[in-house]
Amino acid sequence: MLNVSDLSVKYGYVQALDHISFKVGAHEIVSLIGANGAGKTTTLMAISGMVAKESGSVVFDGEDISQEKPHLIAARSLSHIPEGRRVFAKLSVEDNIISGVLIDKKVSKTELKNRIEEMYSLFPRLKERRTQDAGTLSGGEQQMLAIARGLISKPKLVMLDEPSLGLAPIVVEEIFELIERINQAGTTVLLIEQNAGLALQIADYAYVLELGKIALEGKGAELLQNPEVKRAYLGV
Repeated sequence: MLNVSDLSVKYGYVQALDHISFKVGAHEIVSLIGANGAGKTTTLMAISGMVAKESGSVVFDGEDISQEKPHLIAARSLSHIPEGRRVFAKLSVEDNIISGVLIDKKVSKTELKNRIEEMYSLFPRLKERRTQDAGTLSGGEQQMLAIARGLISKPKLVMLDEPSLGLAPIVVEEIFELIERINQAGTTVLLIEQNAGLALQIADYAYVLELGKIALEGKGAELLQNPEVKRAYLGV
């Protein structure tokens, strides 16, 4: 589904990513874990075309998207749900959801209505708040809204950047259950997450980023038992 090869990104003199390569197979959950500044967010932004690449290629669903503009990449069924939710605070919940599909002019009014109802079935709490301004929602509800906005376009691959950031533990569990349900429904997931324990628990495969380089990789269950990962990321 996604093949990132020899990807490098520089911010001035800072080497944010240093020739990293990784793959995401269809219908998998793949996690990228690492400390702050490791290059996780930069990786997603480079895939989405939001930062310039120094070198490397990104192939999505068999097509090279390395040089494409962000809006064209989004139109290819690749959805990027950024860190910090970034909902439109003064728009209603429903208008926020609809904004995720505006790029696709082929969606009819009937199809749009059906898709909105699909999102409400996945996120019942949002249906209760459909007319509220998004800025009035709790942090967990805003994260659900950001995910719904990313899913309404029916992406083949959804990239999630720190979905648990700033949320209470009980809400984090709910978000991760939703990620698994989304994946089980057929959507491939690339997950960036500082909560390494939870990320590895649900990951089919995972990569550890350190200072812009991939330091370790393996099945999620295997990395959970790796002494180096336990010491550095799980507090064991």
